[in-house]
Amino acid sequence: MNHNLMFFRVQCLGCLLLFPLVLAAAPPVYIGEITATFPADNARQGVAVDAEAFYSVDNRRLVKHDKVSGTPVMQWPVAASDNNPLIHMDSGLVLNGRLYVAHSNYPDLPMTGSVEVWDSATFEHLASHEFPSPPGSFTWIDHDGDNWWGAFANYDLVIEGRDGPYGETRNTVIVKMTEDFRILSSWTLPQELVARLTPMSNSGGSWSQDGLLYLTGHDRDEIYVMRATESSPELEWIATVQVPAFAGQGIAWDRSADEPLLWGIHRGALRVITIRMPQLPELESQGLE
Repeated sequence: MNHNLMFFRVQCLGCLLLFPLVLAAAPPVYIGEITATFPADNARQGVAVDAEAFYSVDNRRLVKHDKVSGTPVMQWPVAASDNNPLIHMDSGLVLNGRLYVAHSNYPDLPMTGSVEVWDSATFEHLASHEFPSPPGSFTWIDHDGDNWWGAFANYDLVIEGRDGPYGETRNTVIVKMTEDFRILSSWTLPQELVARLTPMSNSGGSWSQDGLLYLTGHDRDEIYVMRATESSPELEWIATVQVPAFAGQGIAWDRSADEPLLWGIHRGALRVITIRMPQLPELESQGLE
């Protein structure tokens, strides 16, 4: 990042000393445009998308929608009375005909997490991949073409009936994983971004074709553009995209679209939205450096 120089004074006996203080410059801000909205009573956590459909995600329920009209096509579970062991689903991804969804036991302790997998055509539940002793609440999942990625979120929020925060936001980590979901590497968030997310945490994440990782919080109308490098244990915050009438939560790049189109939700309005994202050519990165 660029830096600005300021000076602070230290008064001592018979002298005045000036010391330079380096402050990180705020990342540049761009604007995204909402191009479509779809009513979806299930749009409380996130959304996934493929070439023909989008999938709204709630804590314990999934709905598949026609991509053009937004009409619900099918749901899981089929009926509320069906046996459903899941507690808190979050963001999702469709890859090779399968819908992958991040799942946790938020706000319970000790934290547990898993990747839940469905056939995207039939909504048959195919598999669960559990994380033993996860370092946070599993909030999103994505694939960059080589590896799985996700976030284990922690929160400064104090859950009712508890004495302390649910893990502390600063302990949130972004992870790169193998094809069988073993953690290979992890990154923390810059303290400036942690301050914007607190008392909540990182809710959504999706890799763009520009080689950059786009993250969201829980409620701000902002999307954070991040760069990951193997040489640094901390993600680099390089830009912010503001989207009026957006409020964080799970996101998904539409990799079948001809334009830079990001899908998201507006939790308060129970709507799925599409966002035409700005081009950031000067910030492009070919994945990890």
